[in-house]
Amino acid sequence: MFTNIGLRAVLKSSAGVLRESSALCSAVTVKPWTCSSALLSGPTVSRVAGSFVIPPPVRHYARIAKTRMTGPESQLSDLAPTMLKMDYAAVPVAQTTDDLVKRILSLELASHSDKLQLKKEQLIAKVQRDEHDRSSVEVQVAILTARIRNYQEHLLKHHKDKANKRRMLMSIDRRKKLLKNLRLVNYDAFEKVCEQLGITYTFPPEYYRRETRRWKAKKEFCIKVFKAVQKQKAEQRLKMKQSLASTETRATAAKMAETQ
Repeated sequence: MFTNIGLRAVLKSSAGVLRESSALCSAVTVKPWTCSSALLSGPTVSRVAGSFVIPPPVRHYARIAKTRMTGPESQLSDLAPTMLKMDYAAVPVAQTTDDLVKRILSLELASHSDKLQLKKEQLIAKVQRDEHDRSSVEVQVAILTARIRNYQEHLLKHHKDKANKRRMLMSIDRRKKLLKNLRLVNYDAFEKVCEQLGITYTFPPEYYRRETRRWKAKKEFCIKVFKAVQKQKAEQRLKMKQSLASTETRATAAKMAETQ
């Protein structure tokens, strides 16, 4: 009985407190979307008749979008999107088809590899000796140049890609060797390739770091490991040949026995 009386008293007192707080909140009205200096300065708390009133949060408007940094132009930017792919450029029917089919066969919807292949053909056409030349030093330099520039553009966006960075450095070393040999053999062709492809040839440095004992020991160890691996592979190949020869002899002997 006493517990019921205590619960009723607590409920009555809480209801009275809630009515008083609602009345005070209705007395102090704040516009929800006003942007005054007092509200911008921070969340202020006002005390009215022994109670605290916290104003509603101020709406923050969207900020201006930041402009992205634009890098250097790509080597594929000069390719017009209306150009046909390399596989369909020489087909006469592709020139007279519908606009929708032309759009499908054009570079507008082509992949990056198709565009890069067309760029390689353009660079090859600048330096090749004749229209059937596909294996000269000049053509190899043009292919490596397109590949190196593609790696450079990729590494500007993905600078942590170590595998493609290694491939780019290997391609640069290969192109340096080809240009060095071409310069010694045919200087006019060397100048033409550098001018047409926009390559600046730099001479190797005059000073090289001297060979240390540690570097020599490491090189000898690598050569020993390489020779051991090659020897092991040769033994495996010899075993494979011997097993194939034994199976062939057995097959021929069985055939001879069947014929007899």
